[in-house]
Amino acid sequence: MTAGDTDNPPEHLRRIRSFVLREGRMTPAQQRAFDTLWSRYGLDYCGTARDLDACFGRSAPHVLEIGFGNGEALAWASEHDPVRDYIGVEVHGPGVGRLMNALAARDAGNVRLYRHDAVEVLEHEIAPAALAEVRIWFPDPWHKKRHNKRRLIQHGFAALLATRVAPGGLLHLATDWQPYAEHMLEVMESAPGWVNAVAPGQYAEKPDWRIETHFERRGLKLGHGVRDLLYRRRPQ
Repeated sequence: MTAGDTDNPPEHLRRIRSFVLREGRMTPAQQRAFDTLWSRYGLDYCGTARDLDACFGRSAPHVLEIGFGNGEALAWASEHDPVRDYIGVEVHGPGVGRLMNALAARDAGNVRLYRHDAVEVLEHEIAPAALAEVRIWFPDPWHKKRHNKRRLIQHGFAALLATRVAPGGLLHLATDWQPYAEHMLEVMESAPGWVNAVAPGQYAEKPDWRIETHFERRGLKLGHGVRDLLYRRRPQ
């Protein structure tokens, strides 16, 4: 896939959603975050490529986290890595509101958030080679075989990511569902734009920058092993 091909994305990306919107009820504090903090941290989807440096008011590497959940890992990363700017994408409102409150509590300046579908954000709002890193941690595994087609990590999505990550940039995947880890490995090992940062066909050790979250601890208690996968964008 080339950058221009994203105007006509593969059928998987065009027709199948990789998430179900289980919204839940926002707390009053989360709703206040949208009322008072969205203008500071939120990015409204417009469907055109953004000048990310302008969004942050500086020039710095950009890290995209897709599906940040309650924002625990994104909040930690942005606090401990202030030289880079972080963009989070999440469709579930309560998690977005919770993260905005956490960011405001420490007056964070290096995070911006989308409440929108990540594929559409990547296709239309992120310019080619604009990202230094993409993180996708614990995406929905869609564990039933008939739902496997809904998994986010597919060949077409890997190709789309390759157009948005700069050469040498990093893709970090993590899952606690072994069949999905095997699926991720199969997809990424055959993706022409990516090379395994560890060794061909190998998982990575858990990097220090991925903290253990509440979600991960719950999976570990259930006996789920966690797999990390690290891939570098091939030189063009």
